[in-house]
Amino acid sequence: MLRIIAGAARGRRLVTPRGRTTRPTSDRVREALFNIIGTLVPDSLFLDLFAGSGAVGLEALSRGARRAVFVENNRQALACLAANMRATGFAARGRIIALEARRALATLAGEGESFDLVFCDPPYRQDWGEAILPAVIPLLAPGGLVVLETASSEVGPAIPGLEITTTRVYGDTALNFYERAGGLAGGVYDLD
Repeated sequence: MLRIIAGAARGRRLVTPRGRTTRPTSDRVREALFNIIGTLVPDSLFLDLFAGSGAVGLEALSRGARRAVFVENNRQALACLAANMRATGFAARGRIIALEARRALATLAGEGESFDLVFCDPPYRQDWGEAILPAVIPLLAPGGLVVLETASSEVGPAIPGLEITTTRVYGDTALNFYERAGGLAGGVYDLD
């Protein structure tokens, strides 16, 4: 069972969809992620793409993110996500967009949204990074950071307008960190 690792909702258990339609980011990988980006989280605007149960975005809210937007279109995952938002007490600081990721990104861009941190956890081995990351660029705030979760056997795609600054591998999972080309983040999260 997944849980919130730290912050205001520390220890709160999260419900996850049954079966293999979603693949939750493990506690170990989430802990590593937030150890790397921790100083960027407080007061940030966080986008959780392919959110599933919402574990990553809820972890960000627990650690002080100002607001999180969750994008998911699987019905079972959406039910878990809504339940988890209520259980953690973060419903007022979160928004669920129940659309396919590309449509959701177009909607957010049309609304003029901007995010400091974007976490993207698409299905592995389906080239979603190449399809999604270009649409994320217009939503990045100055100094914004994008993290793409992939299988460790995959290589984070090269995306015009984004620079991959580091990749971290945790078992069968890799976290690929991107910033806007010529960006301001300066790798402050890079522990290499």
